[in-house]
Amino acid sequence: MRFQTLVFSLVFLVFFTCKNEKTTSSSTSSSLGEIIEIKYAEGFSISDYGTYKILEVNNPWPEANQVFRYALVNDKNNFSSEEDFDAVVQVPIKNLIVTSTTHIPSLEMLNEQNKLIGFPNLDFISSEKTRNRINANQITEIGNNESINTENVIALQPDVMIGFAVSGNNKTYTNLERAGIPVVYNGDWTEQSPLGKAEWIKFFGAFFDKTDEATKIFKDIENNYLDIKTMASKATKKPTVLSGAMWKDIWYLPQGNSWAAAFINDANAEYLWKTSEGTGSIALNIETVIEKAHHAEFWIGPGQFSSYDQMIEASKAYTQFEAFKSKQVYSFSTLKGETGGIIYYELAPNRPDLVLKDLVKILHPELMPDYDLYFFRALE
Repeated sequence: MRFQTLVFSLVFLVFFTCKNEKTTSSSTSSSLGEIIEIKYAEGFSISDYGTYKILEVNNPWPEANQVFRYALVNDKNNFSSEEDFDAVVQVPIKNLIVTSTTHIPSLEMLNEQNKLIGFPNLDFISSEKTRNRINANQITEIGNNESINTENVIALQPDVMIGFAVSGNNKTYTNLERAGIPVVYNGDWTEQSPLGKAEWIKFFGAFFDKTDEATKIFKDIENNYLDIKTMASKATKKPTVLSGAMWKDIWYLPQGNSWAAAFINDANAEYLWKTSEGTGSIALNIETVIEKAHHAEFWIGPGQFSSYDQMIEASKAYTQFEAFKSKQVYSFSTLKGETGGIIYYELAPNRPDLVLKDLVKILHPELMPDYDLYFFRALE
């Protein structure tokens, strides 16, 4: 099981955490080039110099202490610079390899999914468009993120490999770089806000010379999200919310500044651990959770559970919660792709507006009477 999937299943995507969203002015021009507006994301920047762009990635994994600089150039053969870059990539690229399912929606929204030629562990991909290409043998299996098949990657000769990493000790990427394969790190999973994570579509847009298109797509998502947040703020009641579930007798739930907690807050609900400091997860014993949350009105994201019977079988302690008794437990784990991949893991980081719509529908159904849930389902 990939690292992302394990953590997601424990704590409702709690490593997708949330801090205060930064704001910047619109794109500005200077003698150093045009700075592309990055409004919420904190992990990358793009500067446009006309015949080339400089892409900087500063947080591809937690506590990364290096800024990675990449030159995206129109003509690699005639490009020269006194600066040092971690990779030089000619754009627009003709093909690429990505290494996280969260990269797939960006390619599809930019209508560039046909450029994908390799991926680690194809069964994790849920999108119908990309699965059709997999079924037609147009995308090559390259192993998994823990042990990528370097021979397969080198044989494919991608214009660029977009790398996912949990630390800077990935020898596979080093070997691929030595073989002449440009590796560019993507840190969307470390972003600190729902809209910040979605803004990484601009990262992908730069590789296809589609910065304007990526900006428009993100703007639509941003507007949708903010409109839904405004709608939720008009609700007259703030219901109380519990999240997470137990793993080996330890209950993991999102901290108060986490990505999951941000959604609940923006949906105008009262997350019971909202005052906890931190952006990861809290590990608690069951007694502590019962004491504080047994009267919670809703339970959002109960791990991998998809039915009440499964929860009872795992632990009868779950039956002590009012949300369990009143059948107000909602999970994203039941919506799966053709090969069993959970669609939420792939698409939700790119479409926070759909996540927020679901939560507003669940928590304030009177505000959205005609809306059908997209990711979440009430447990059976």
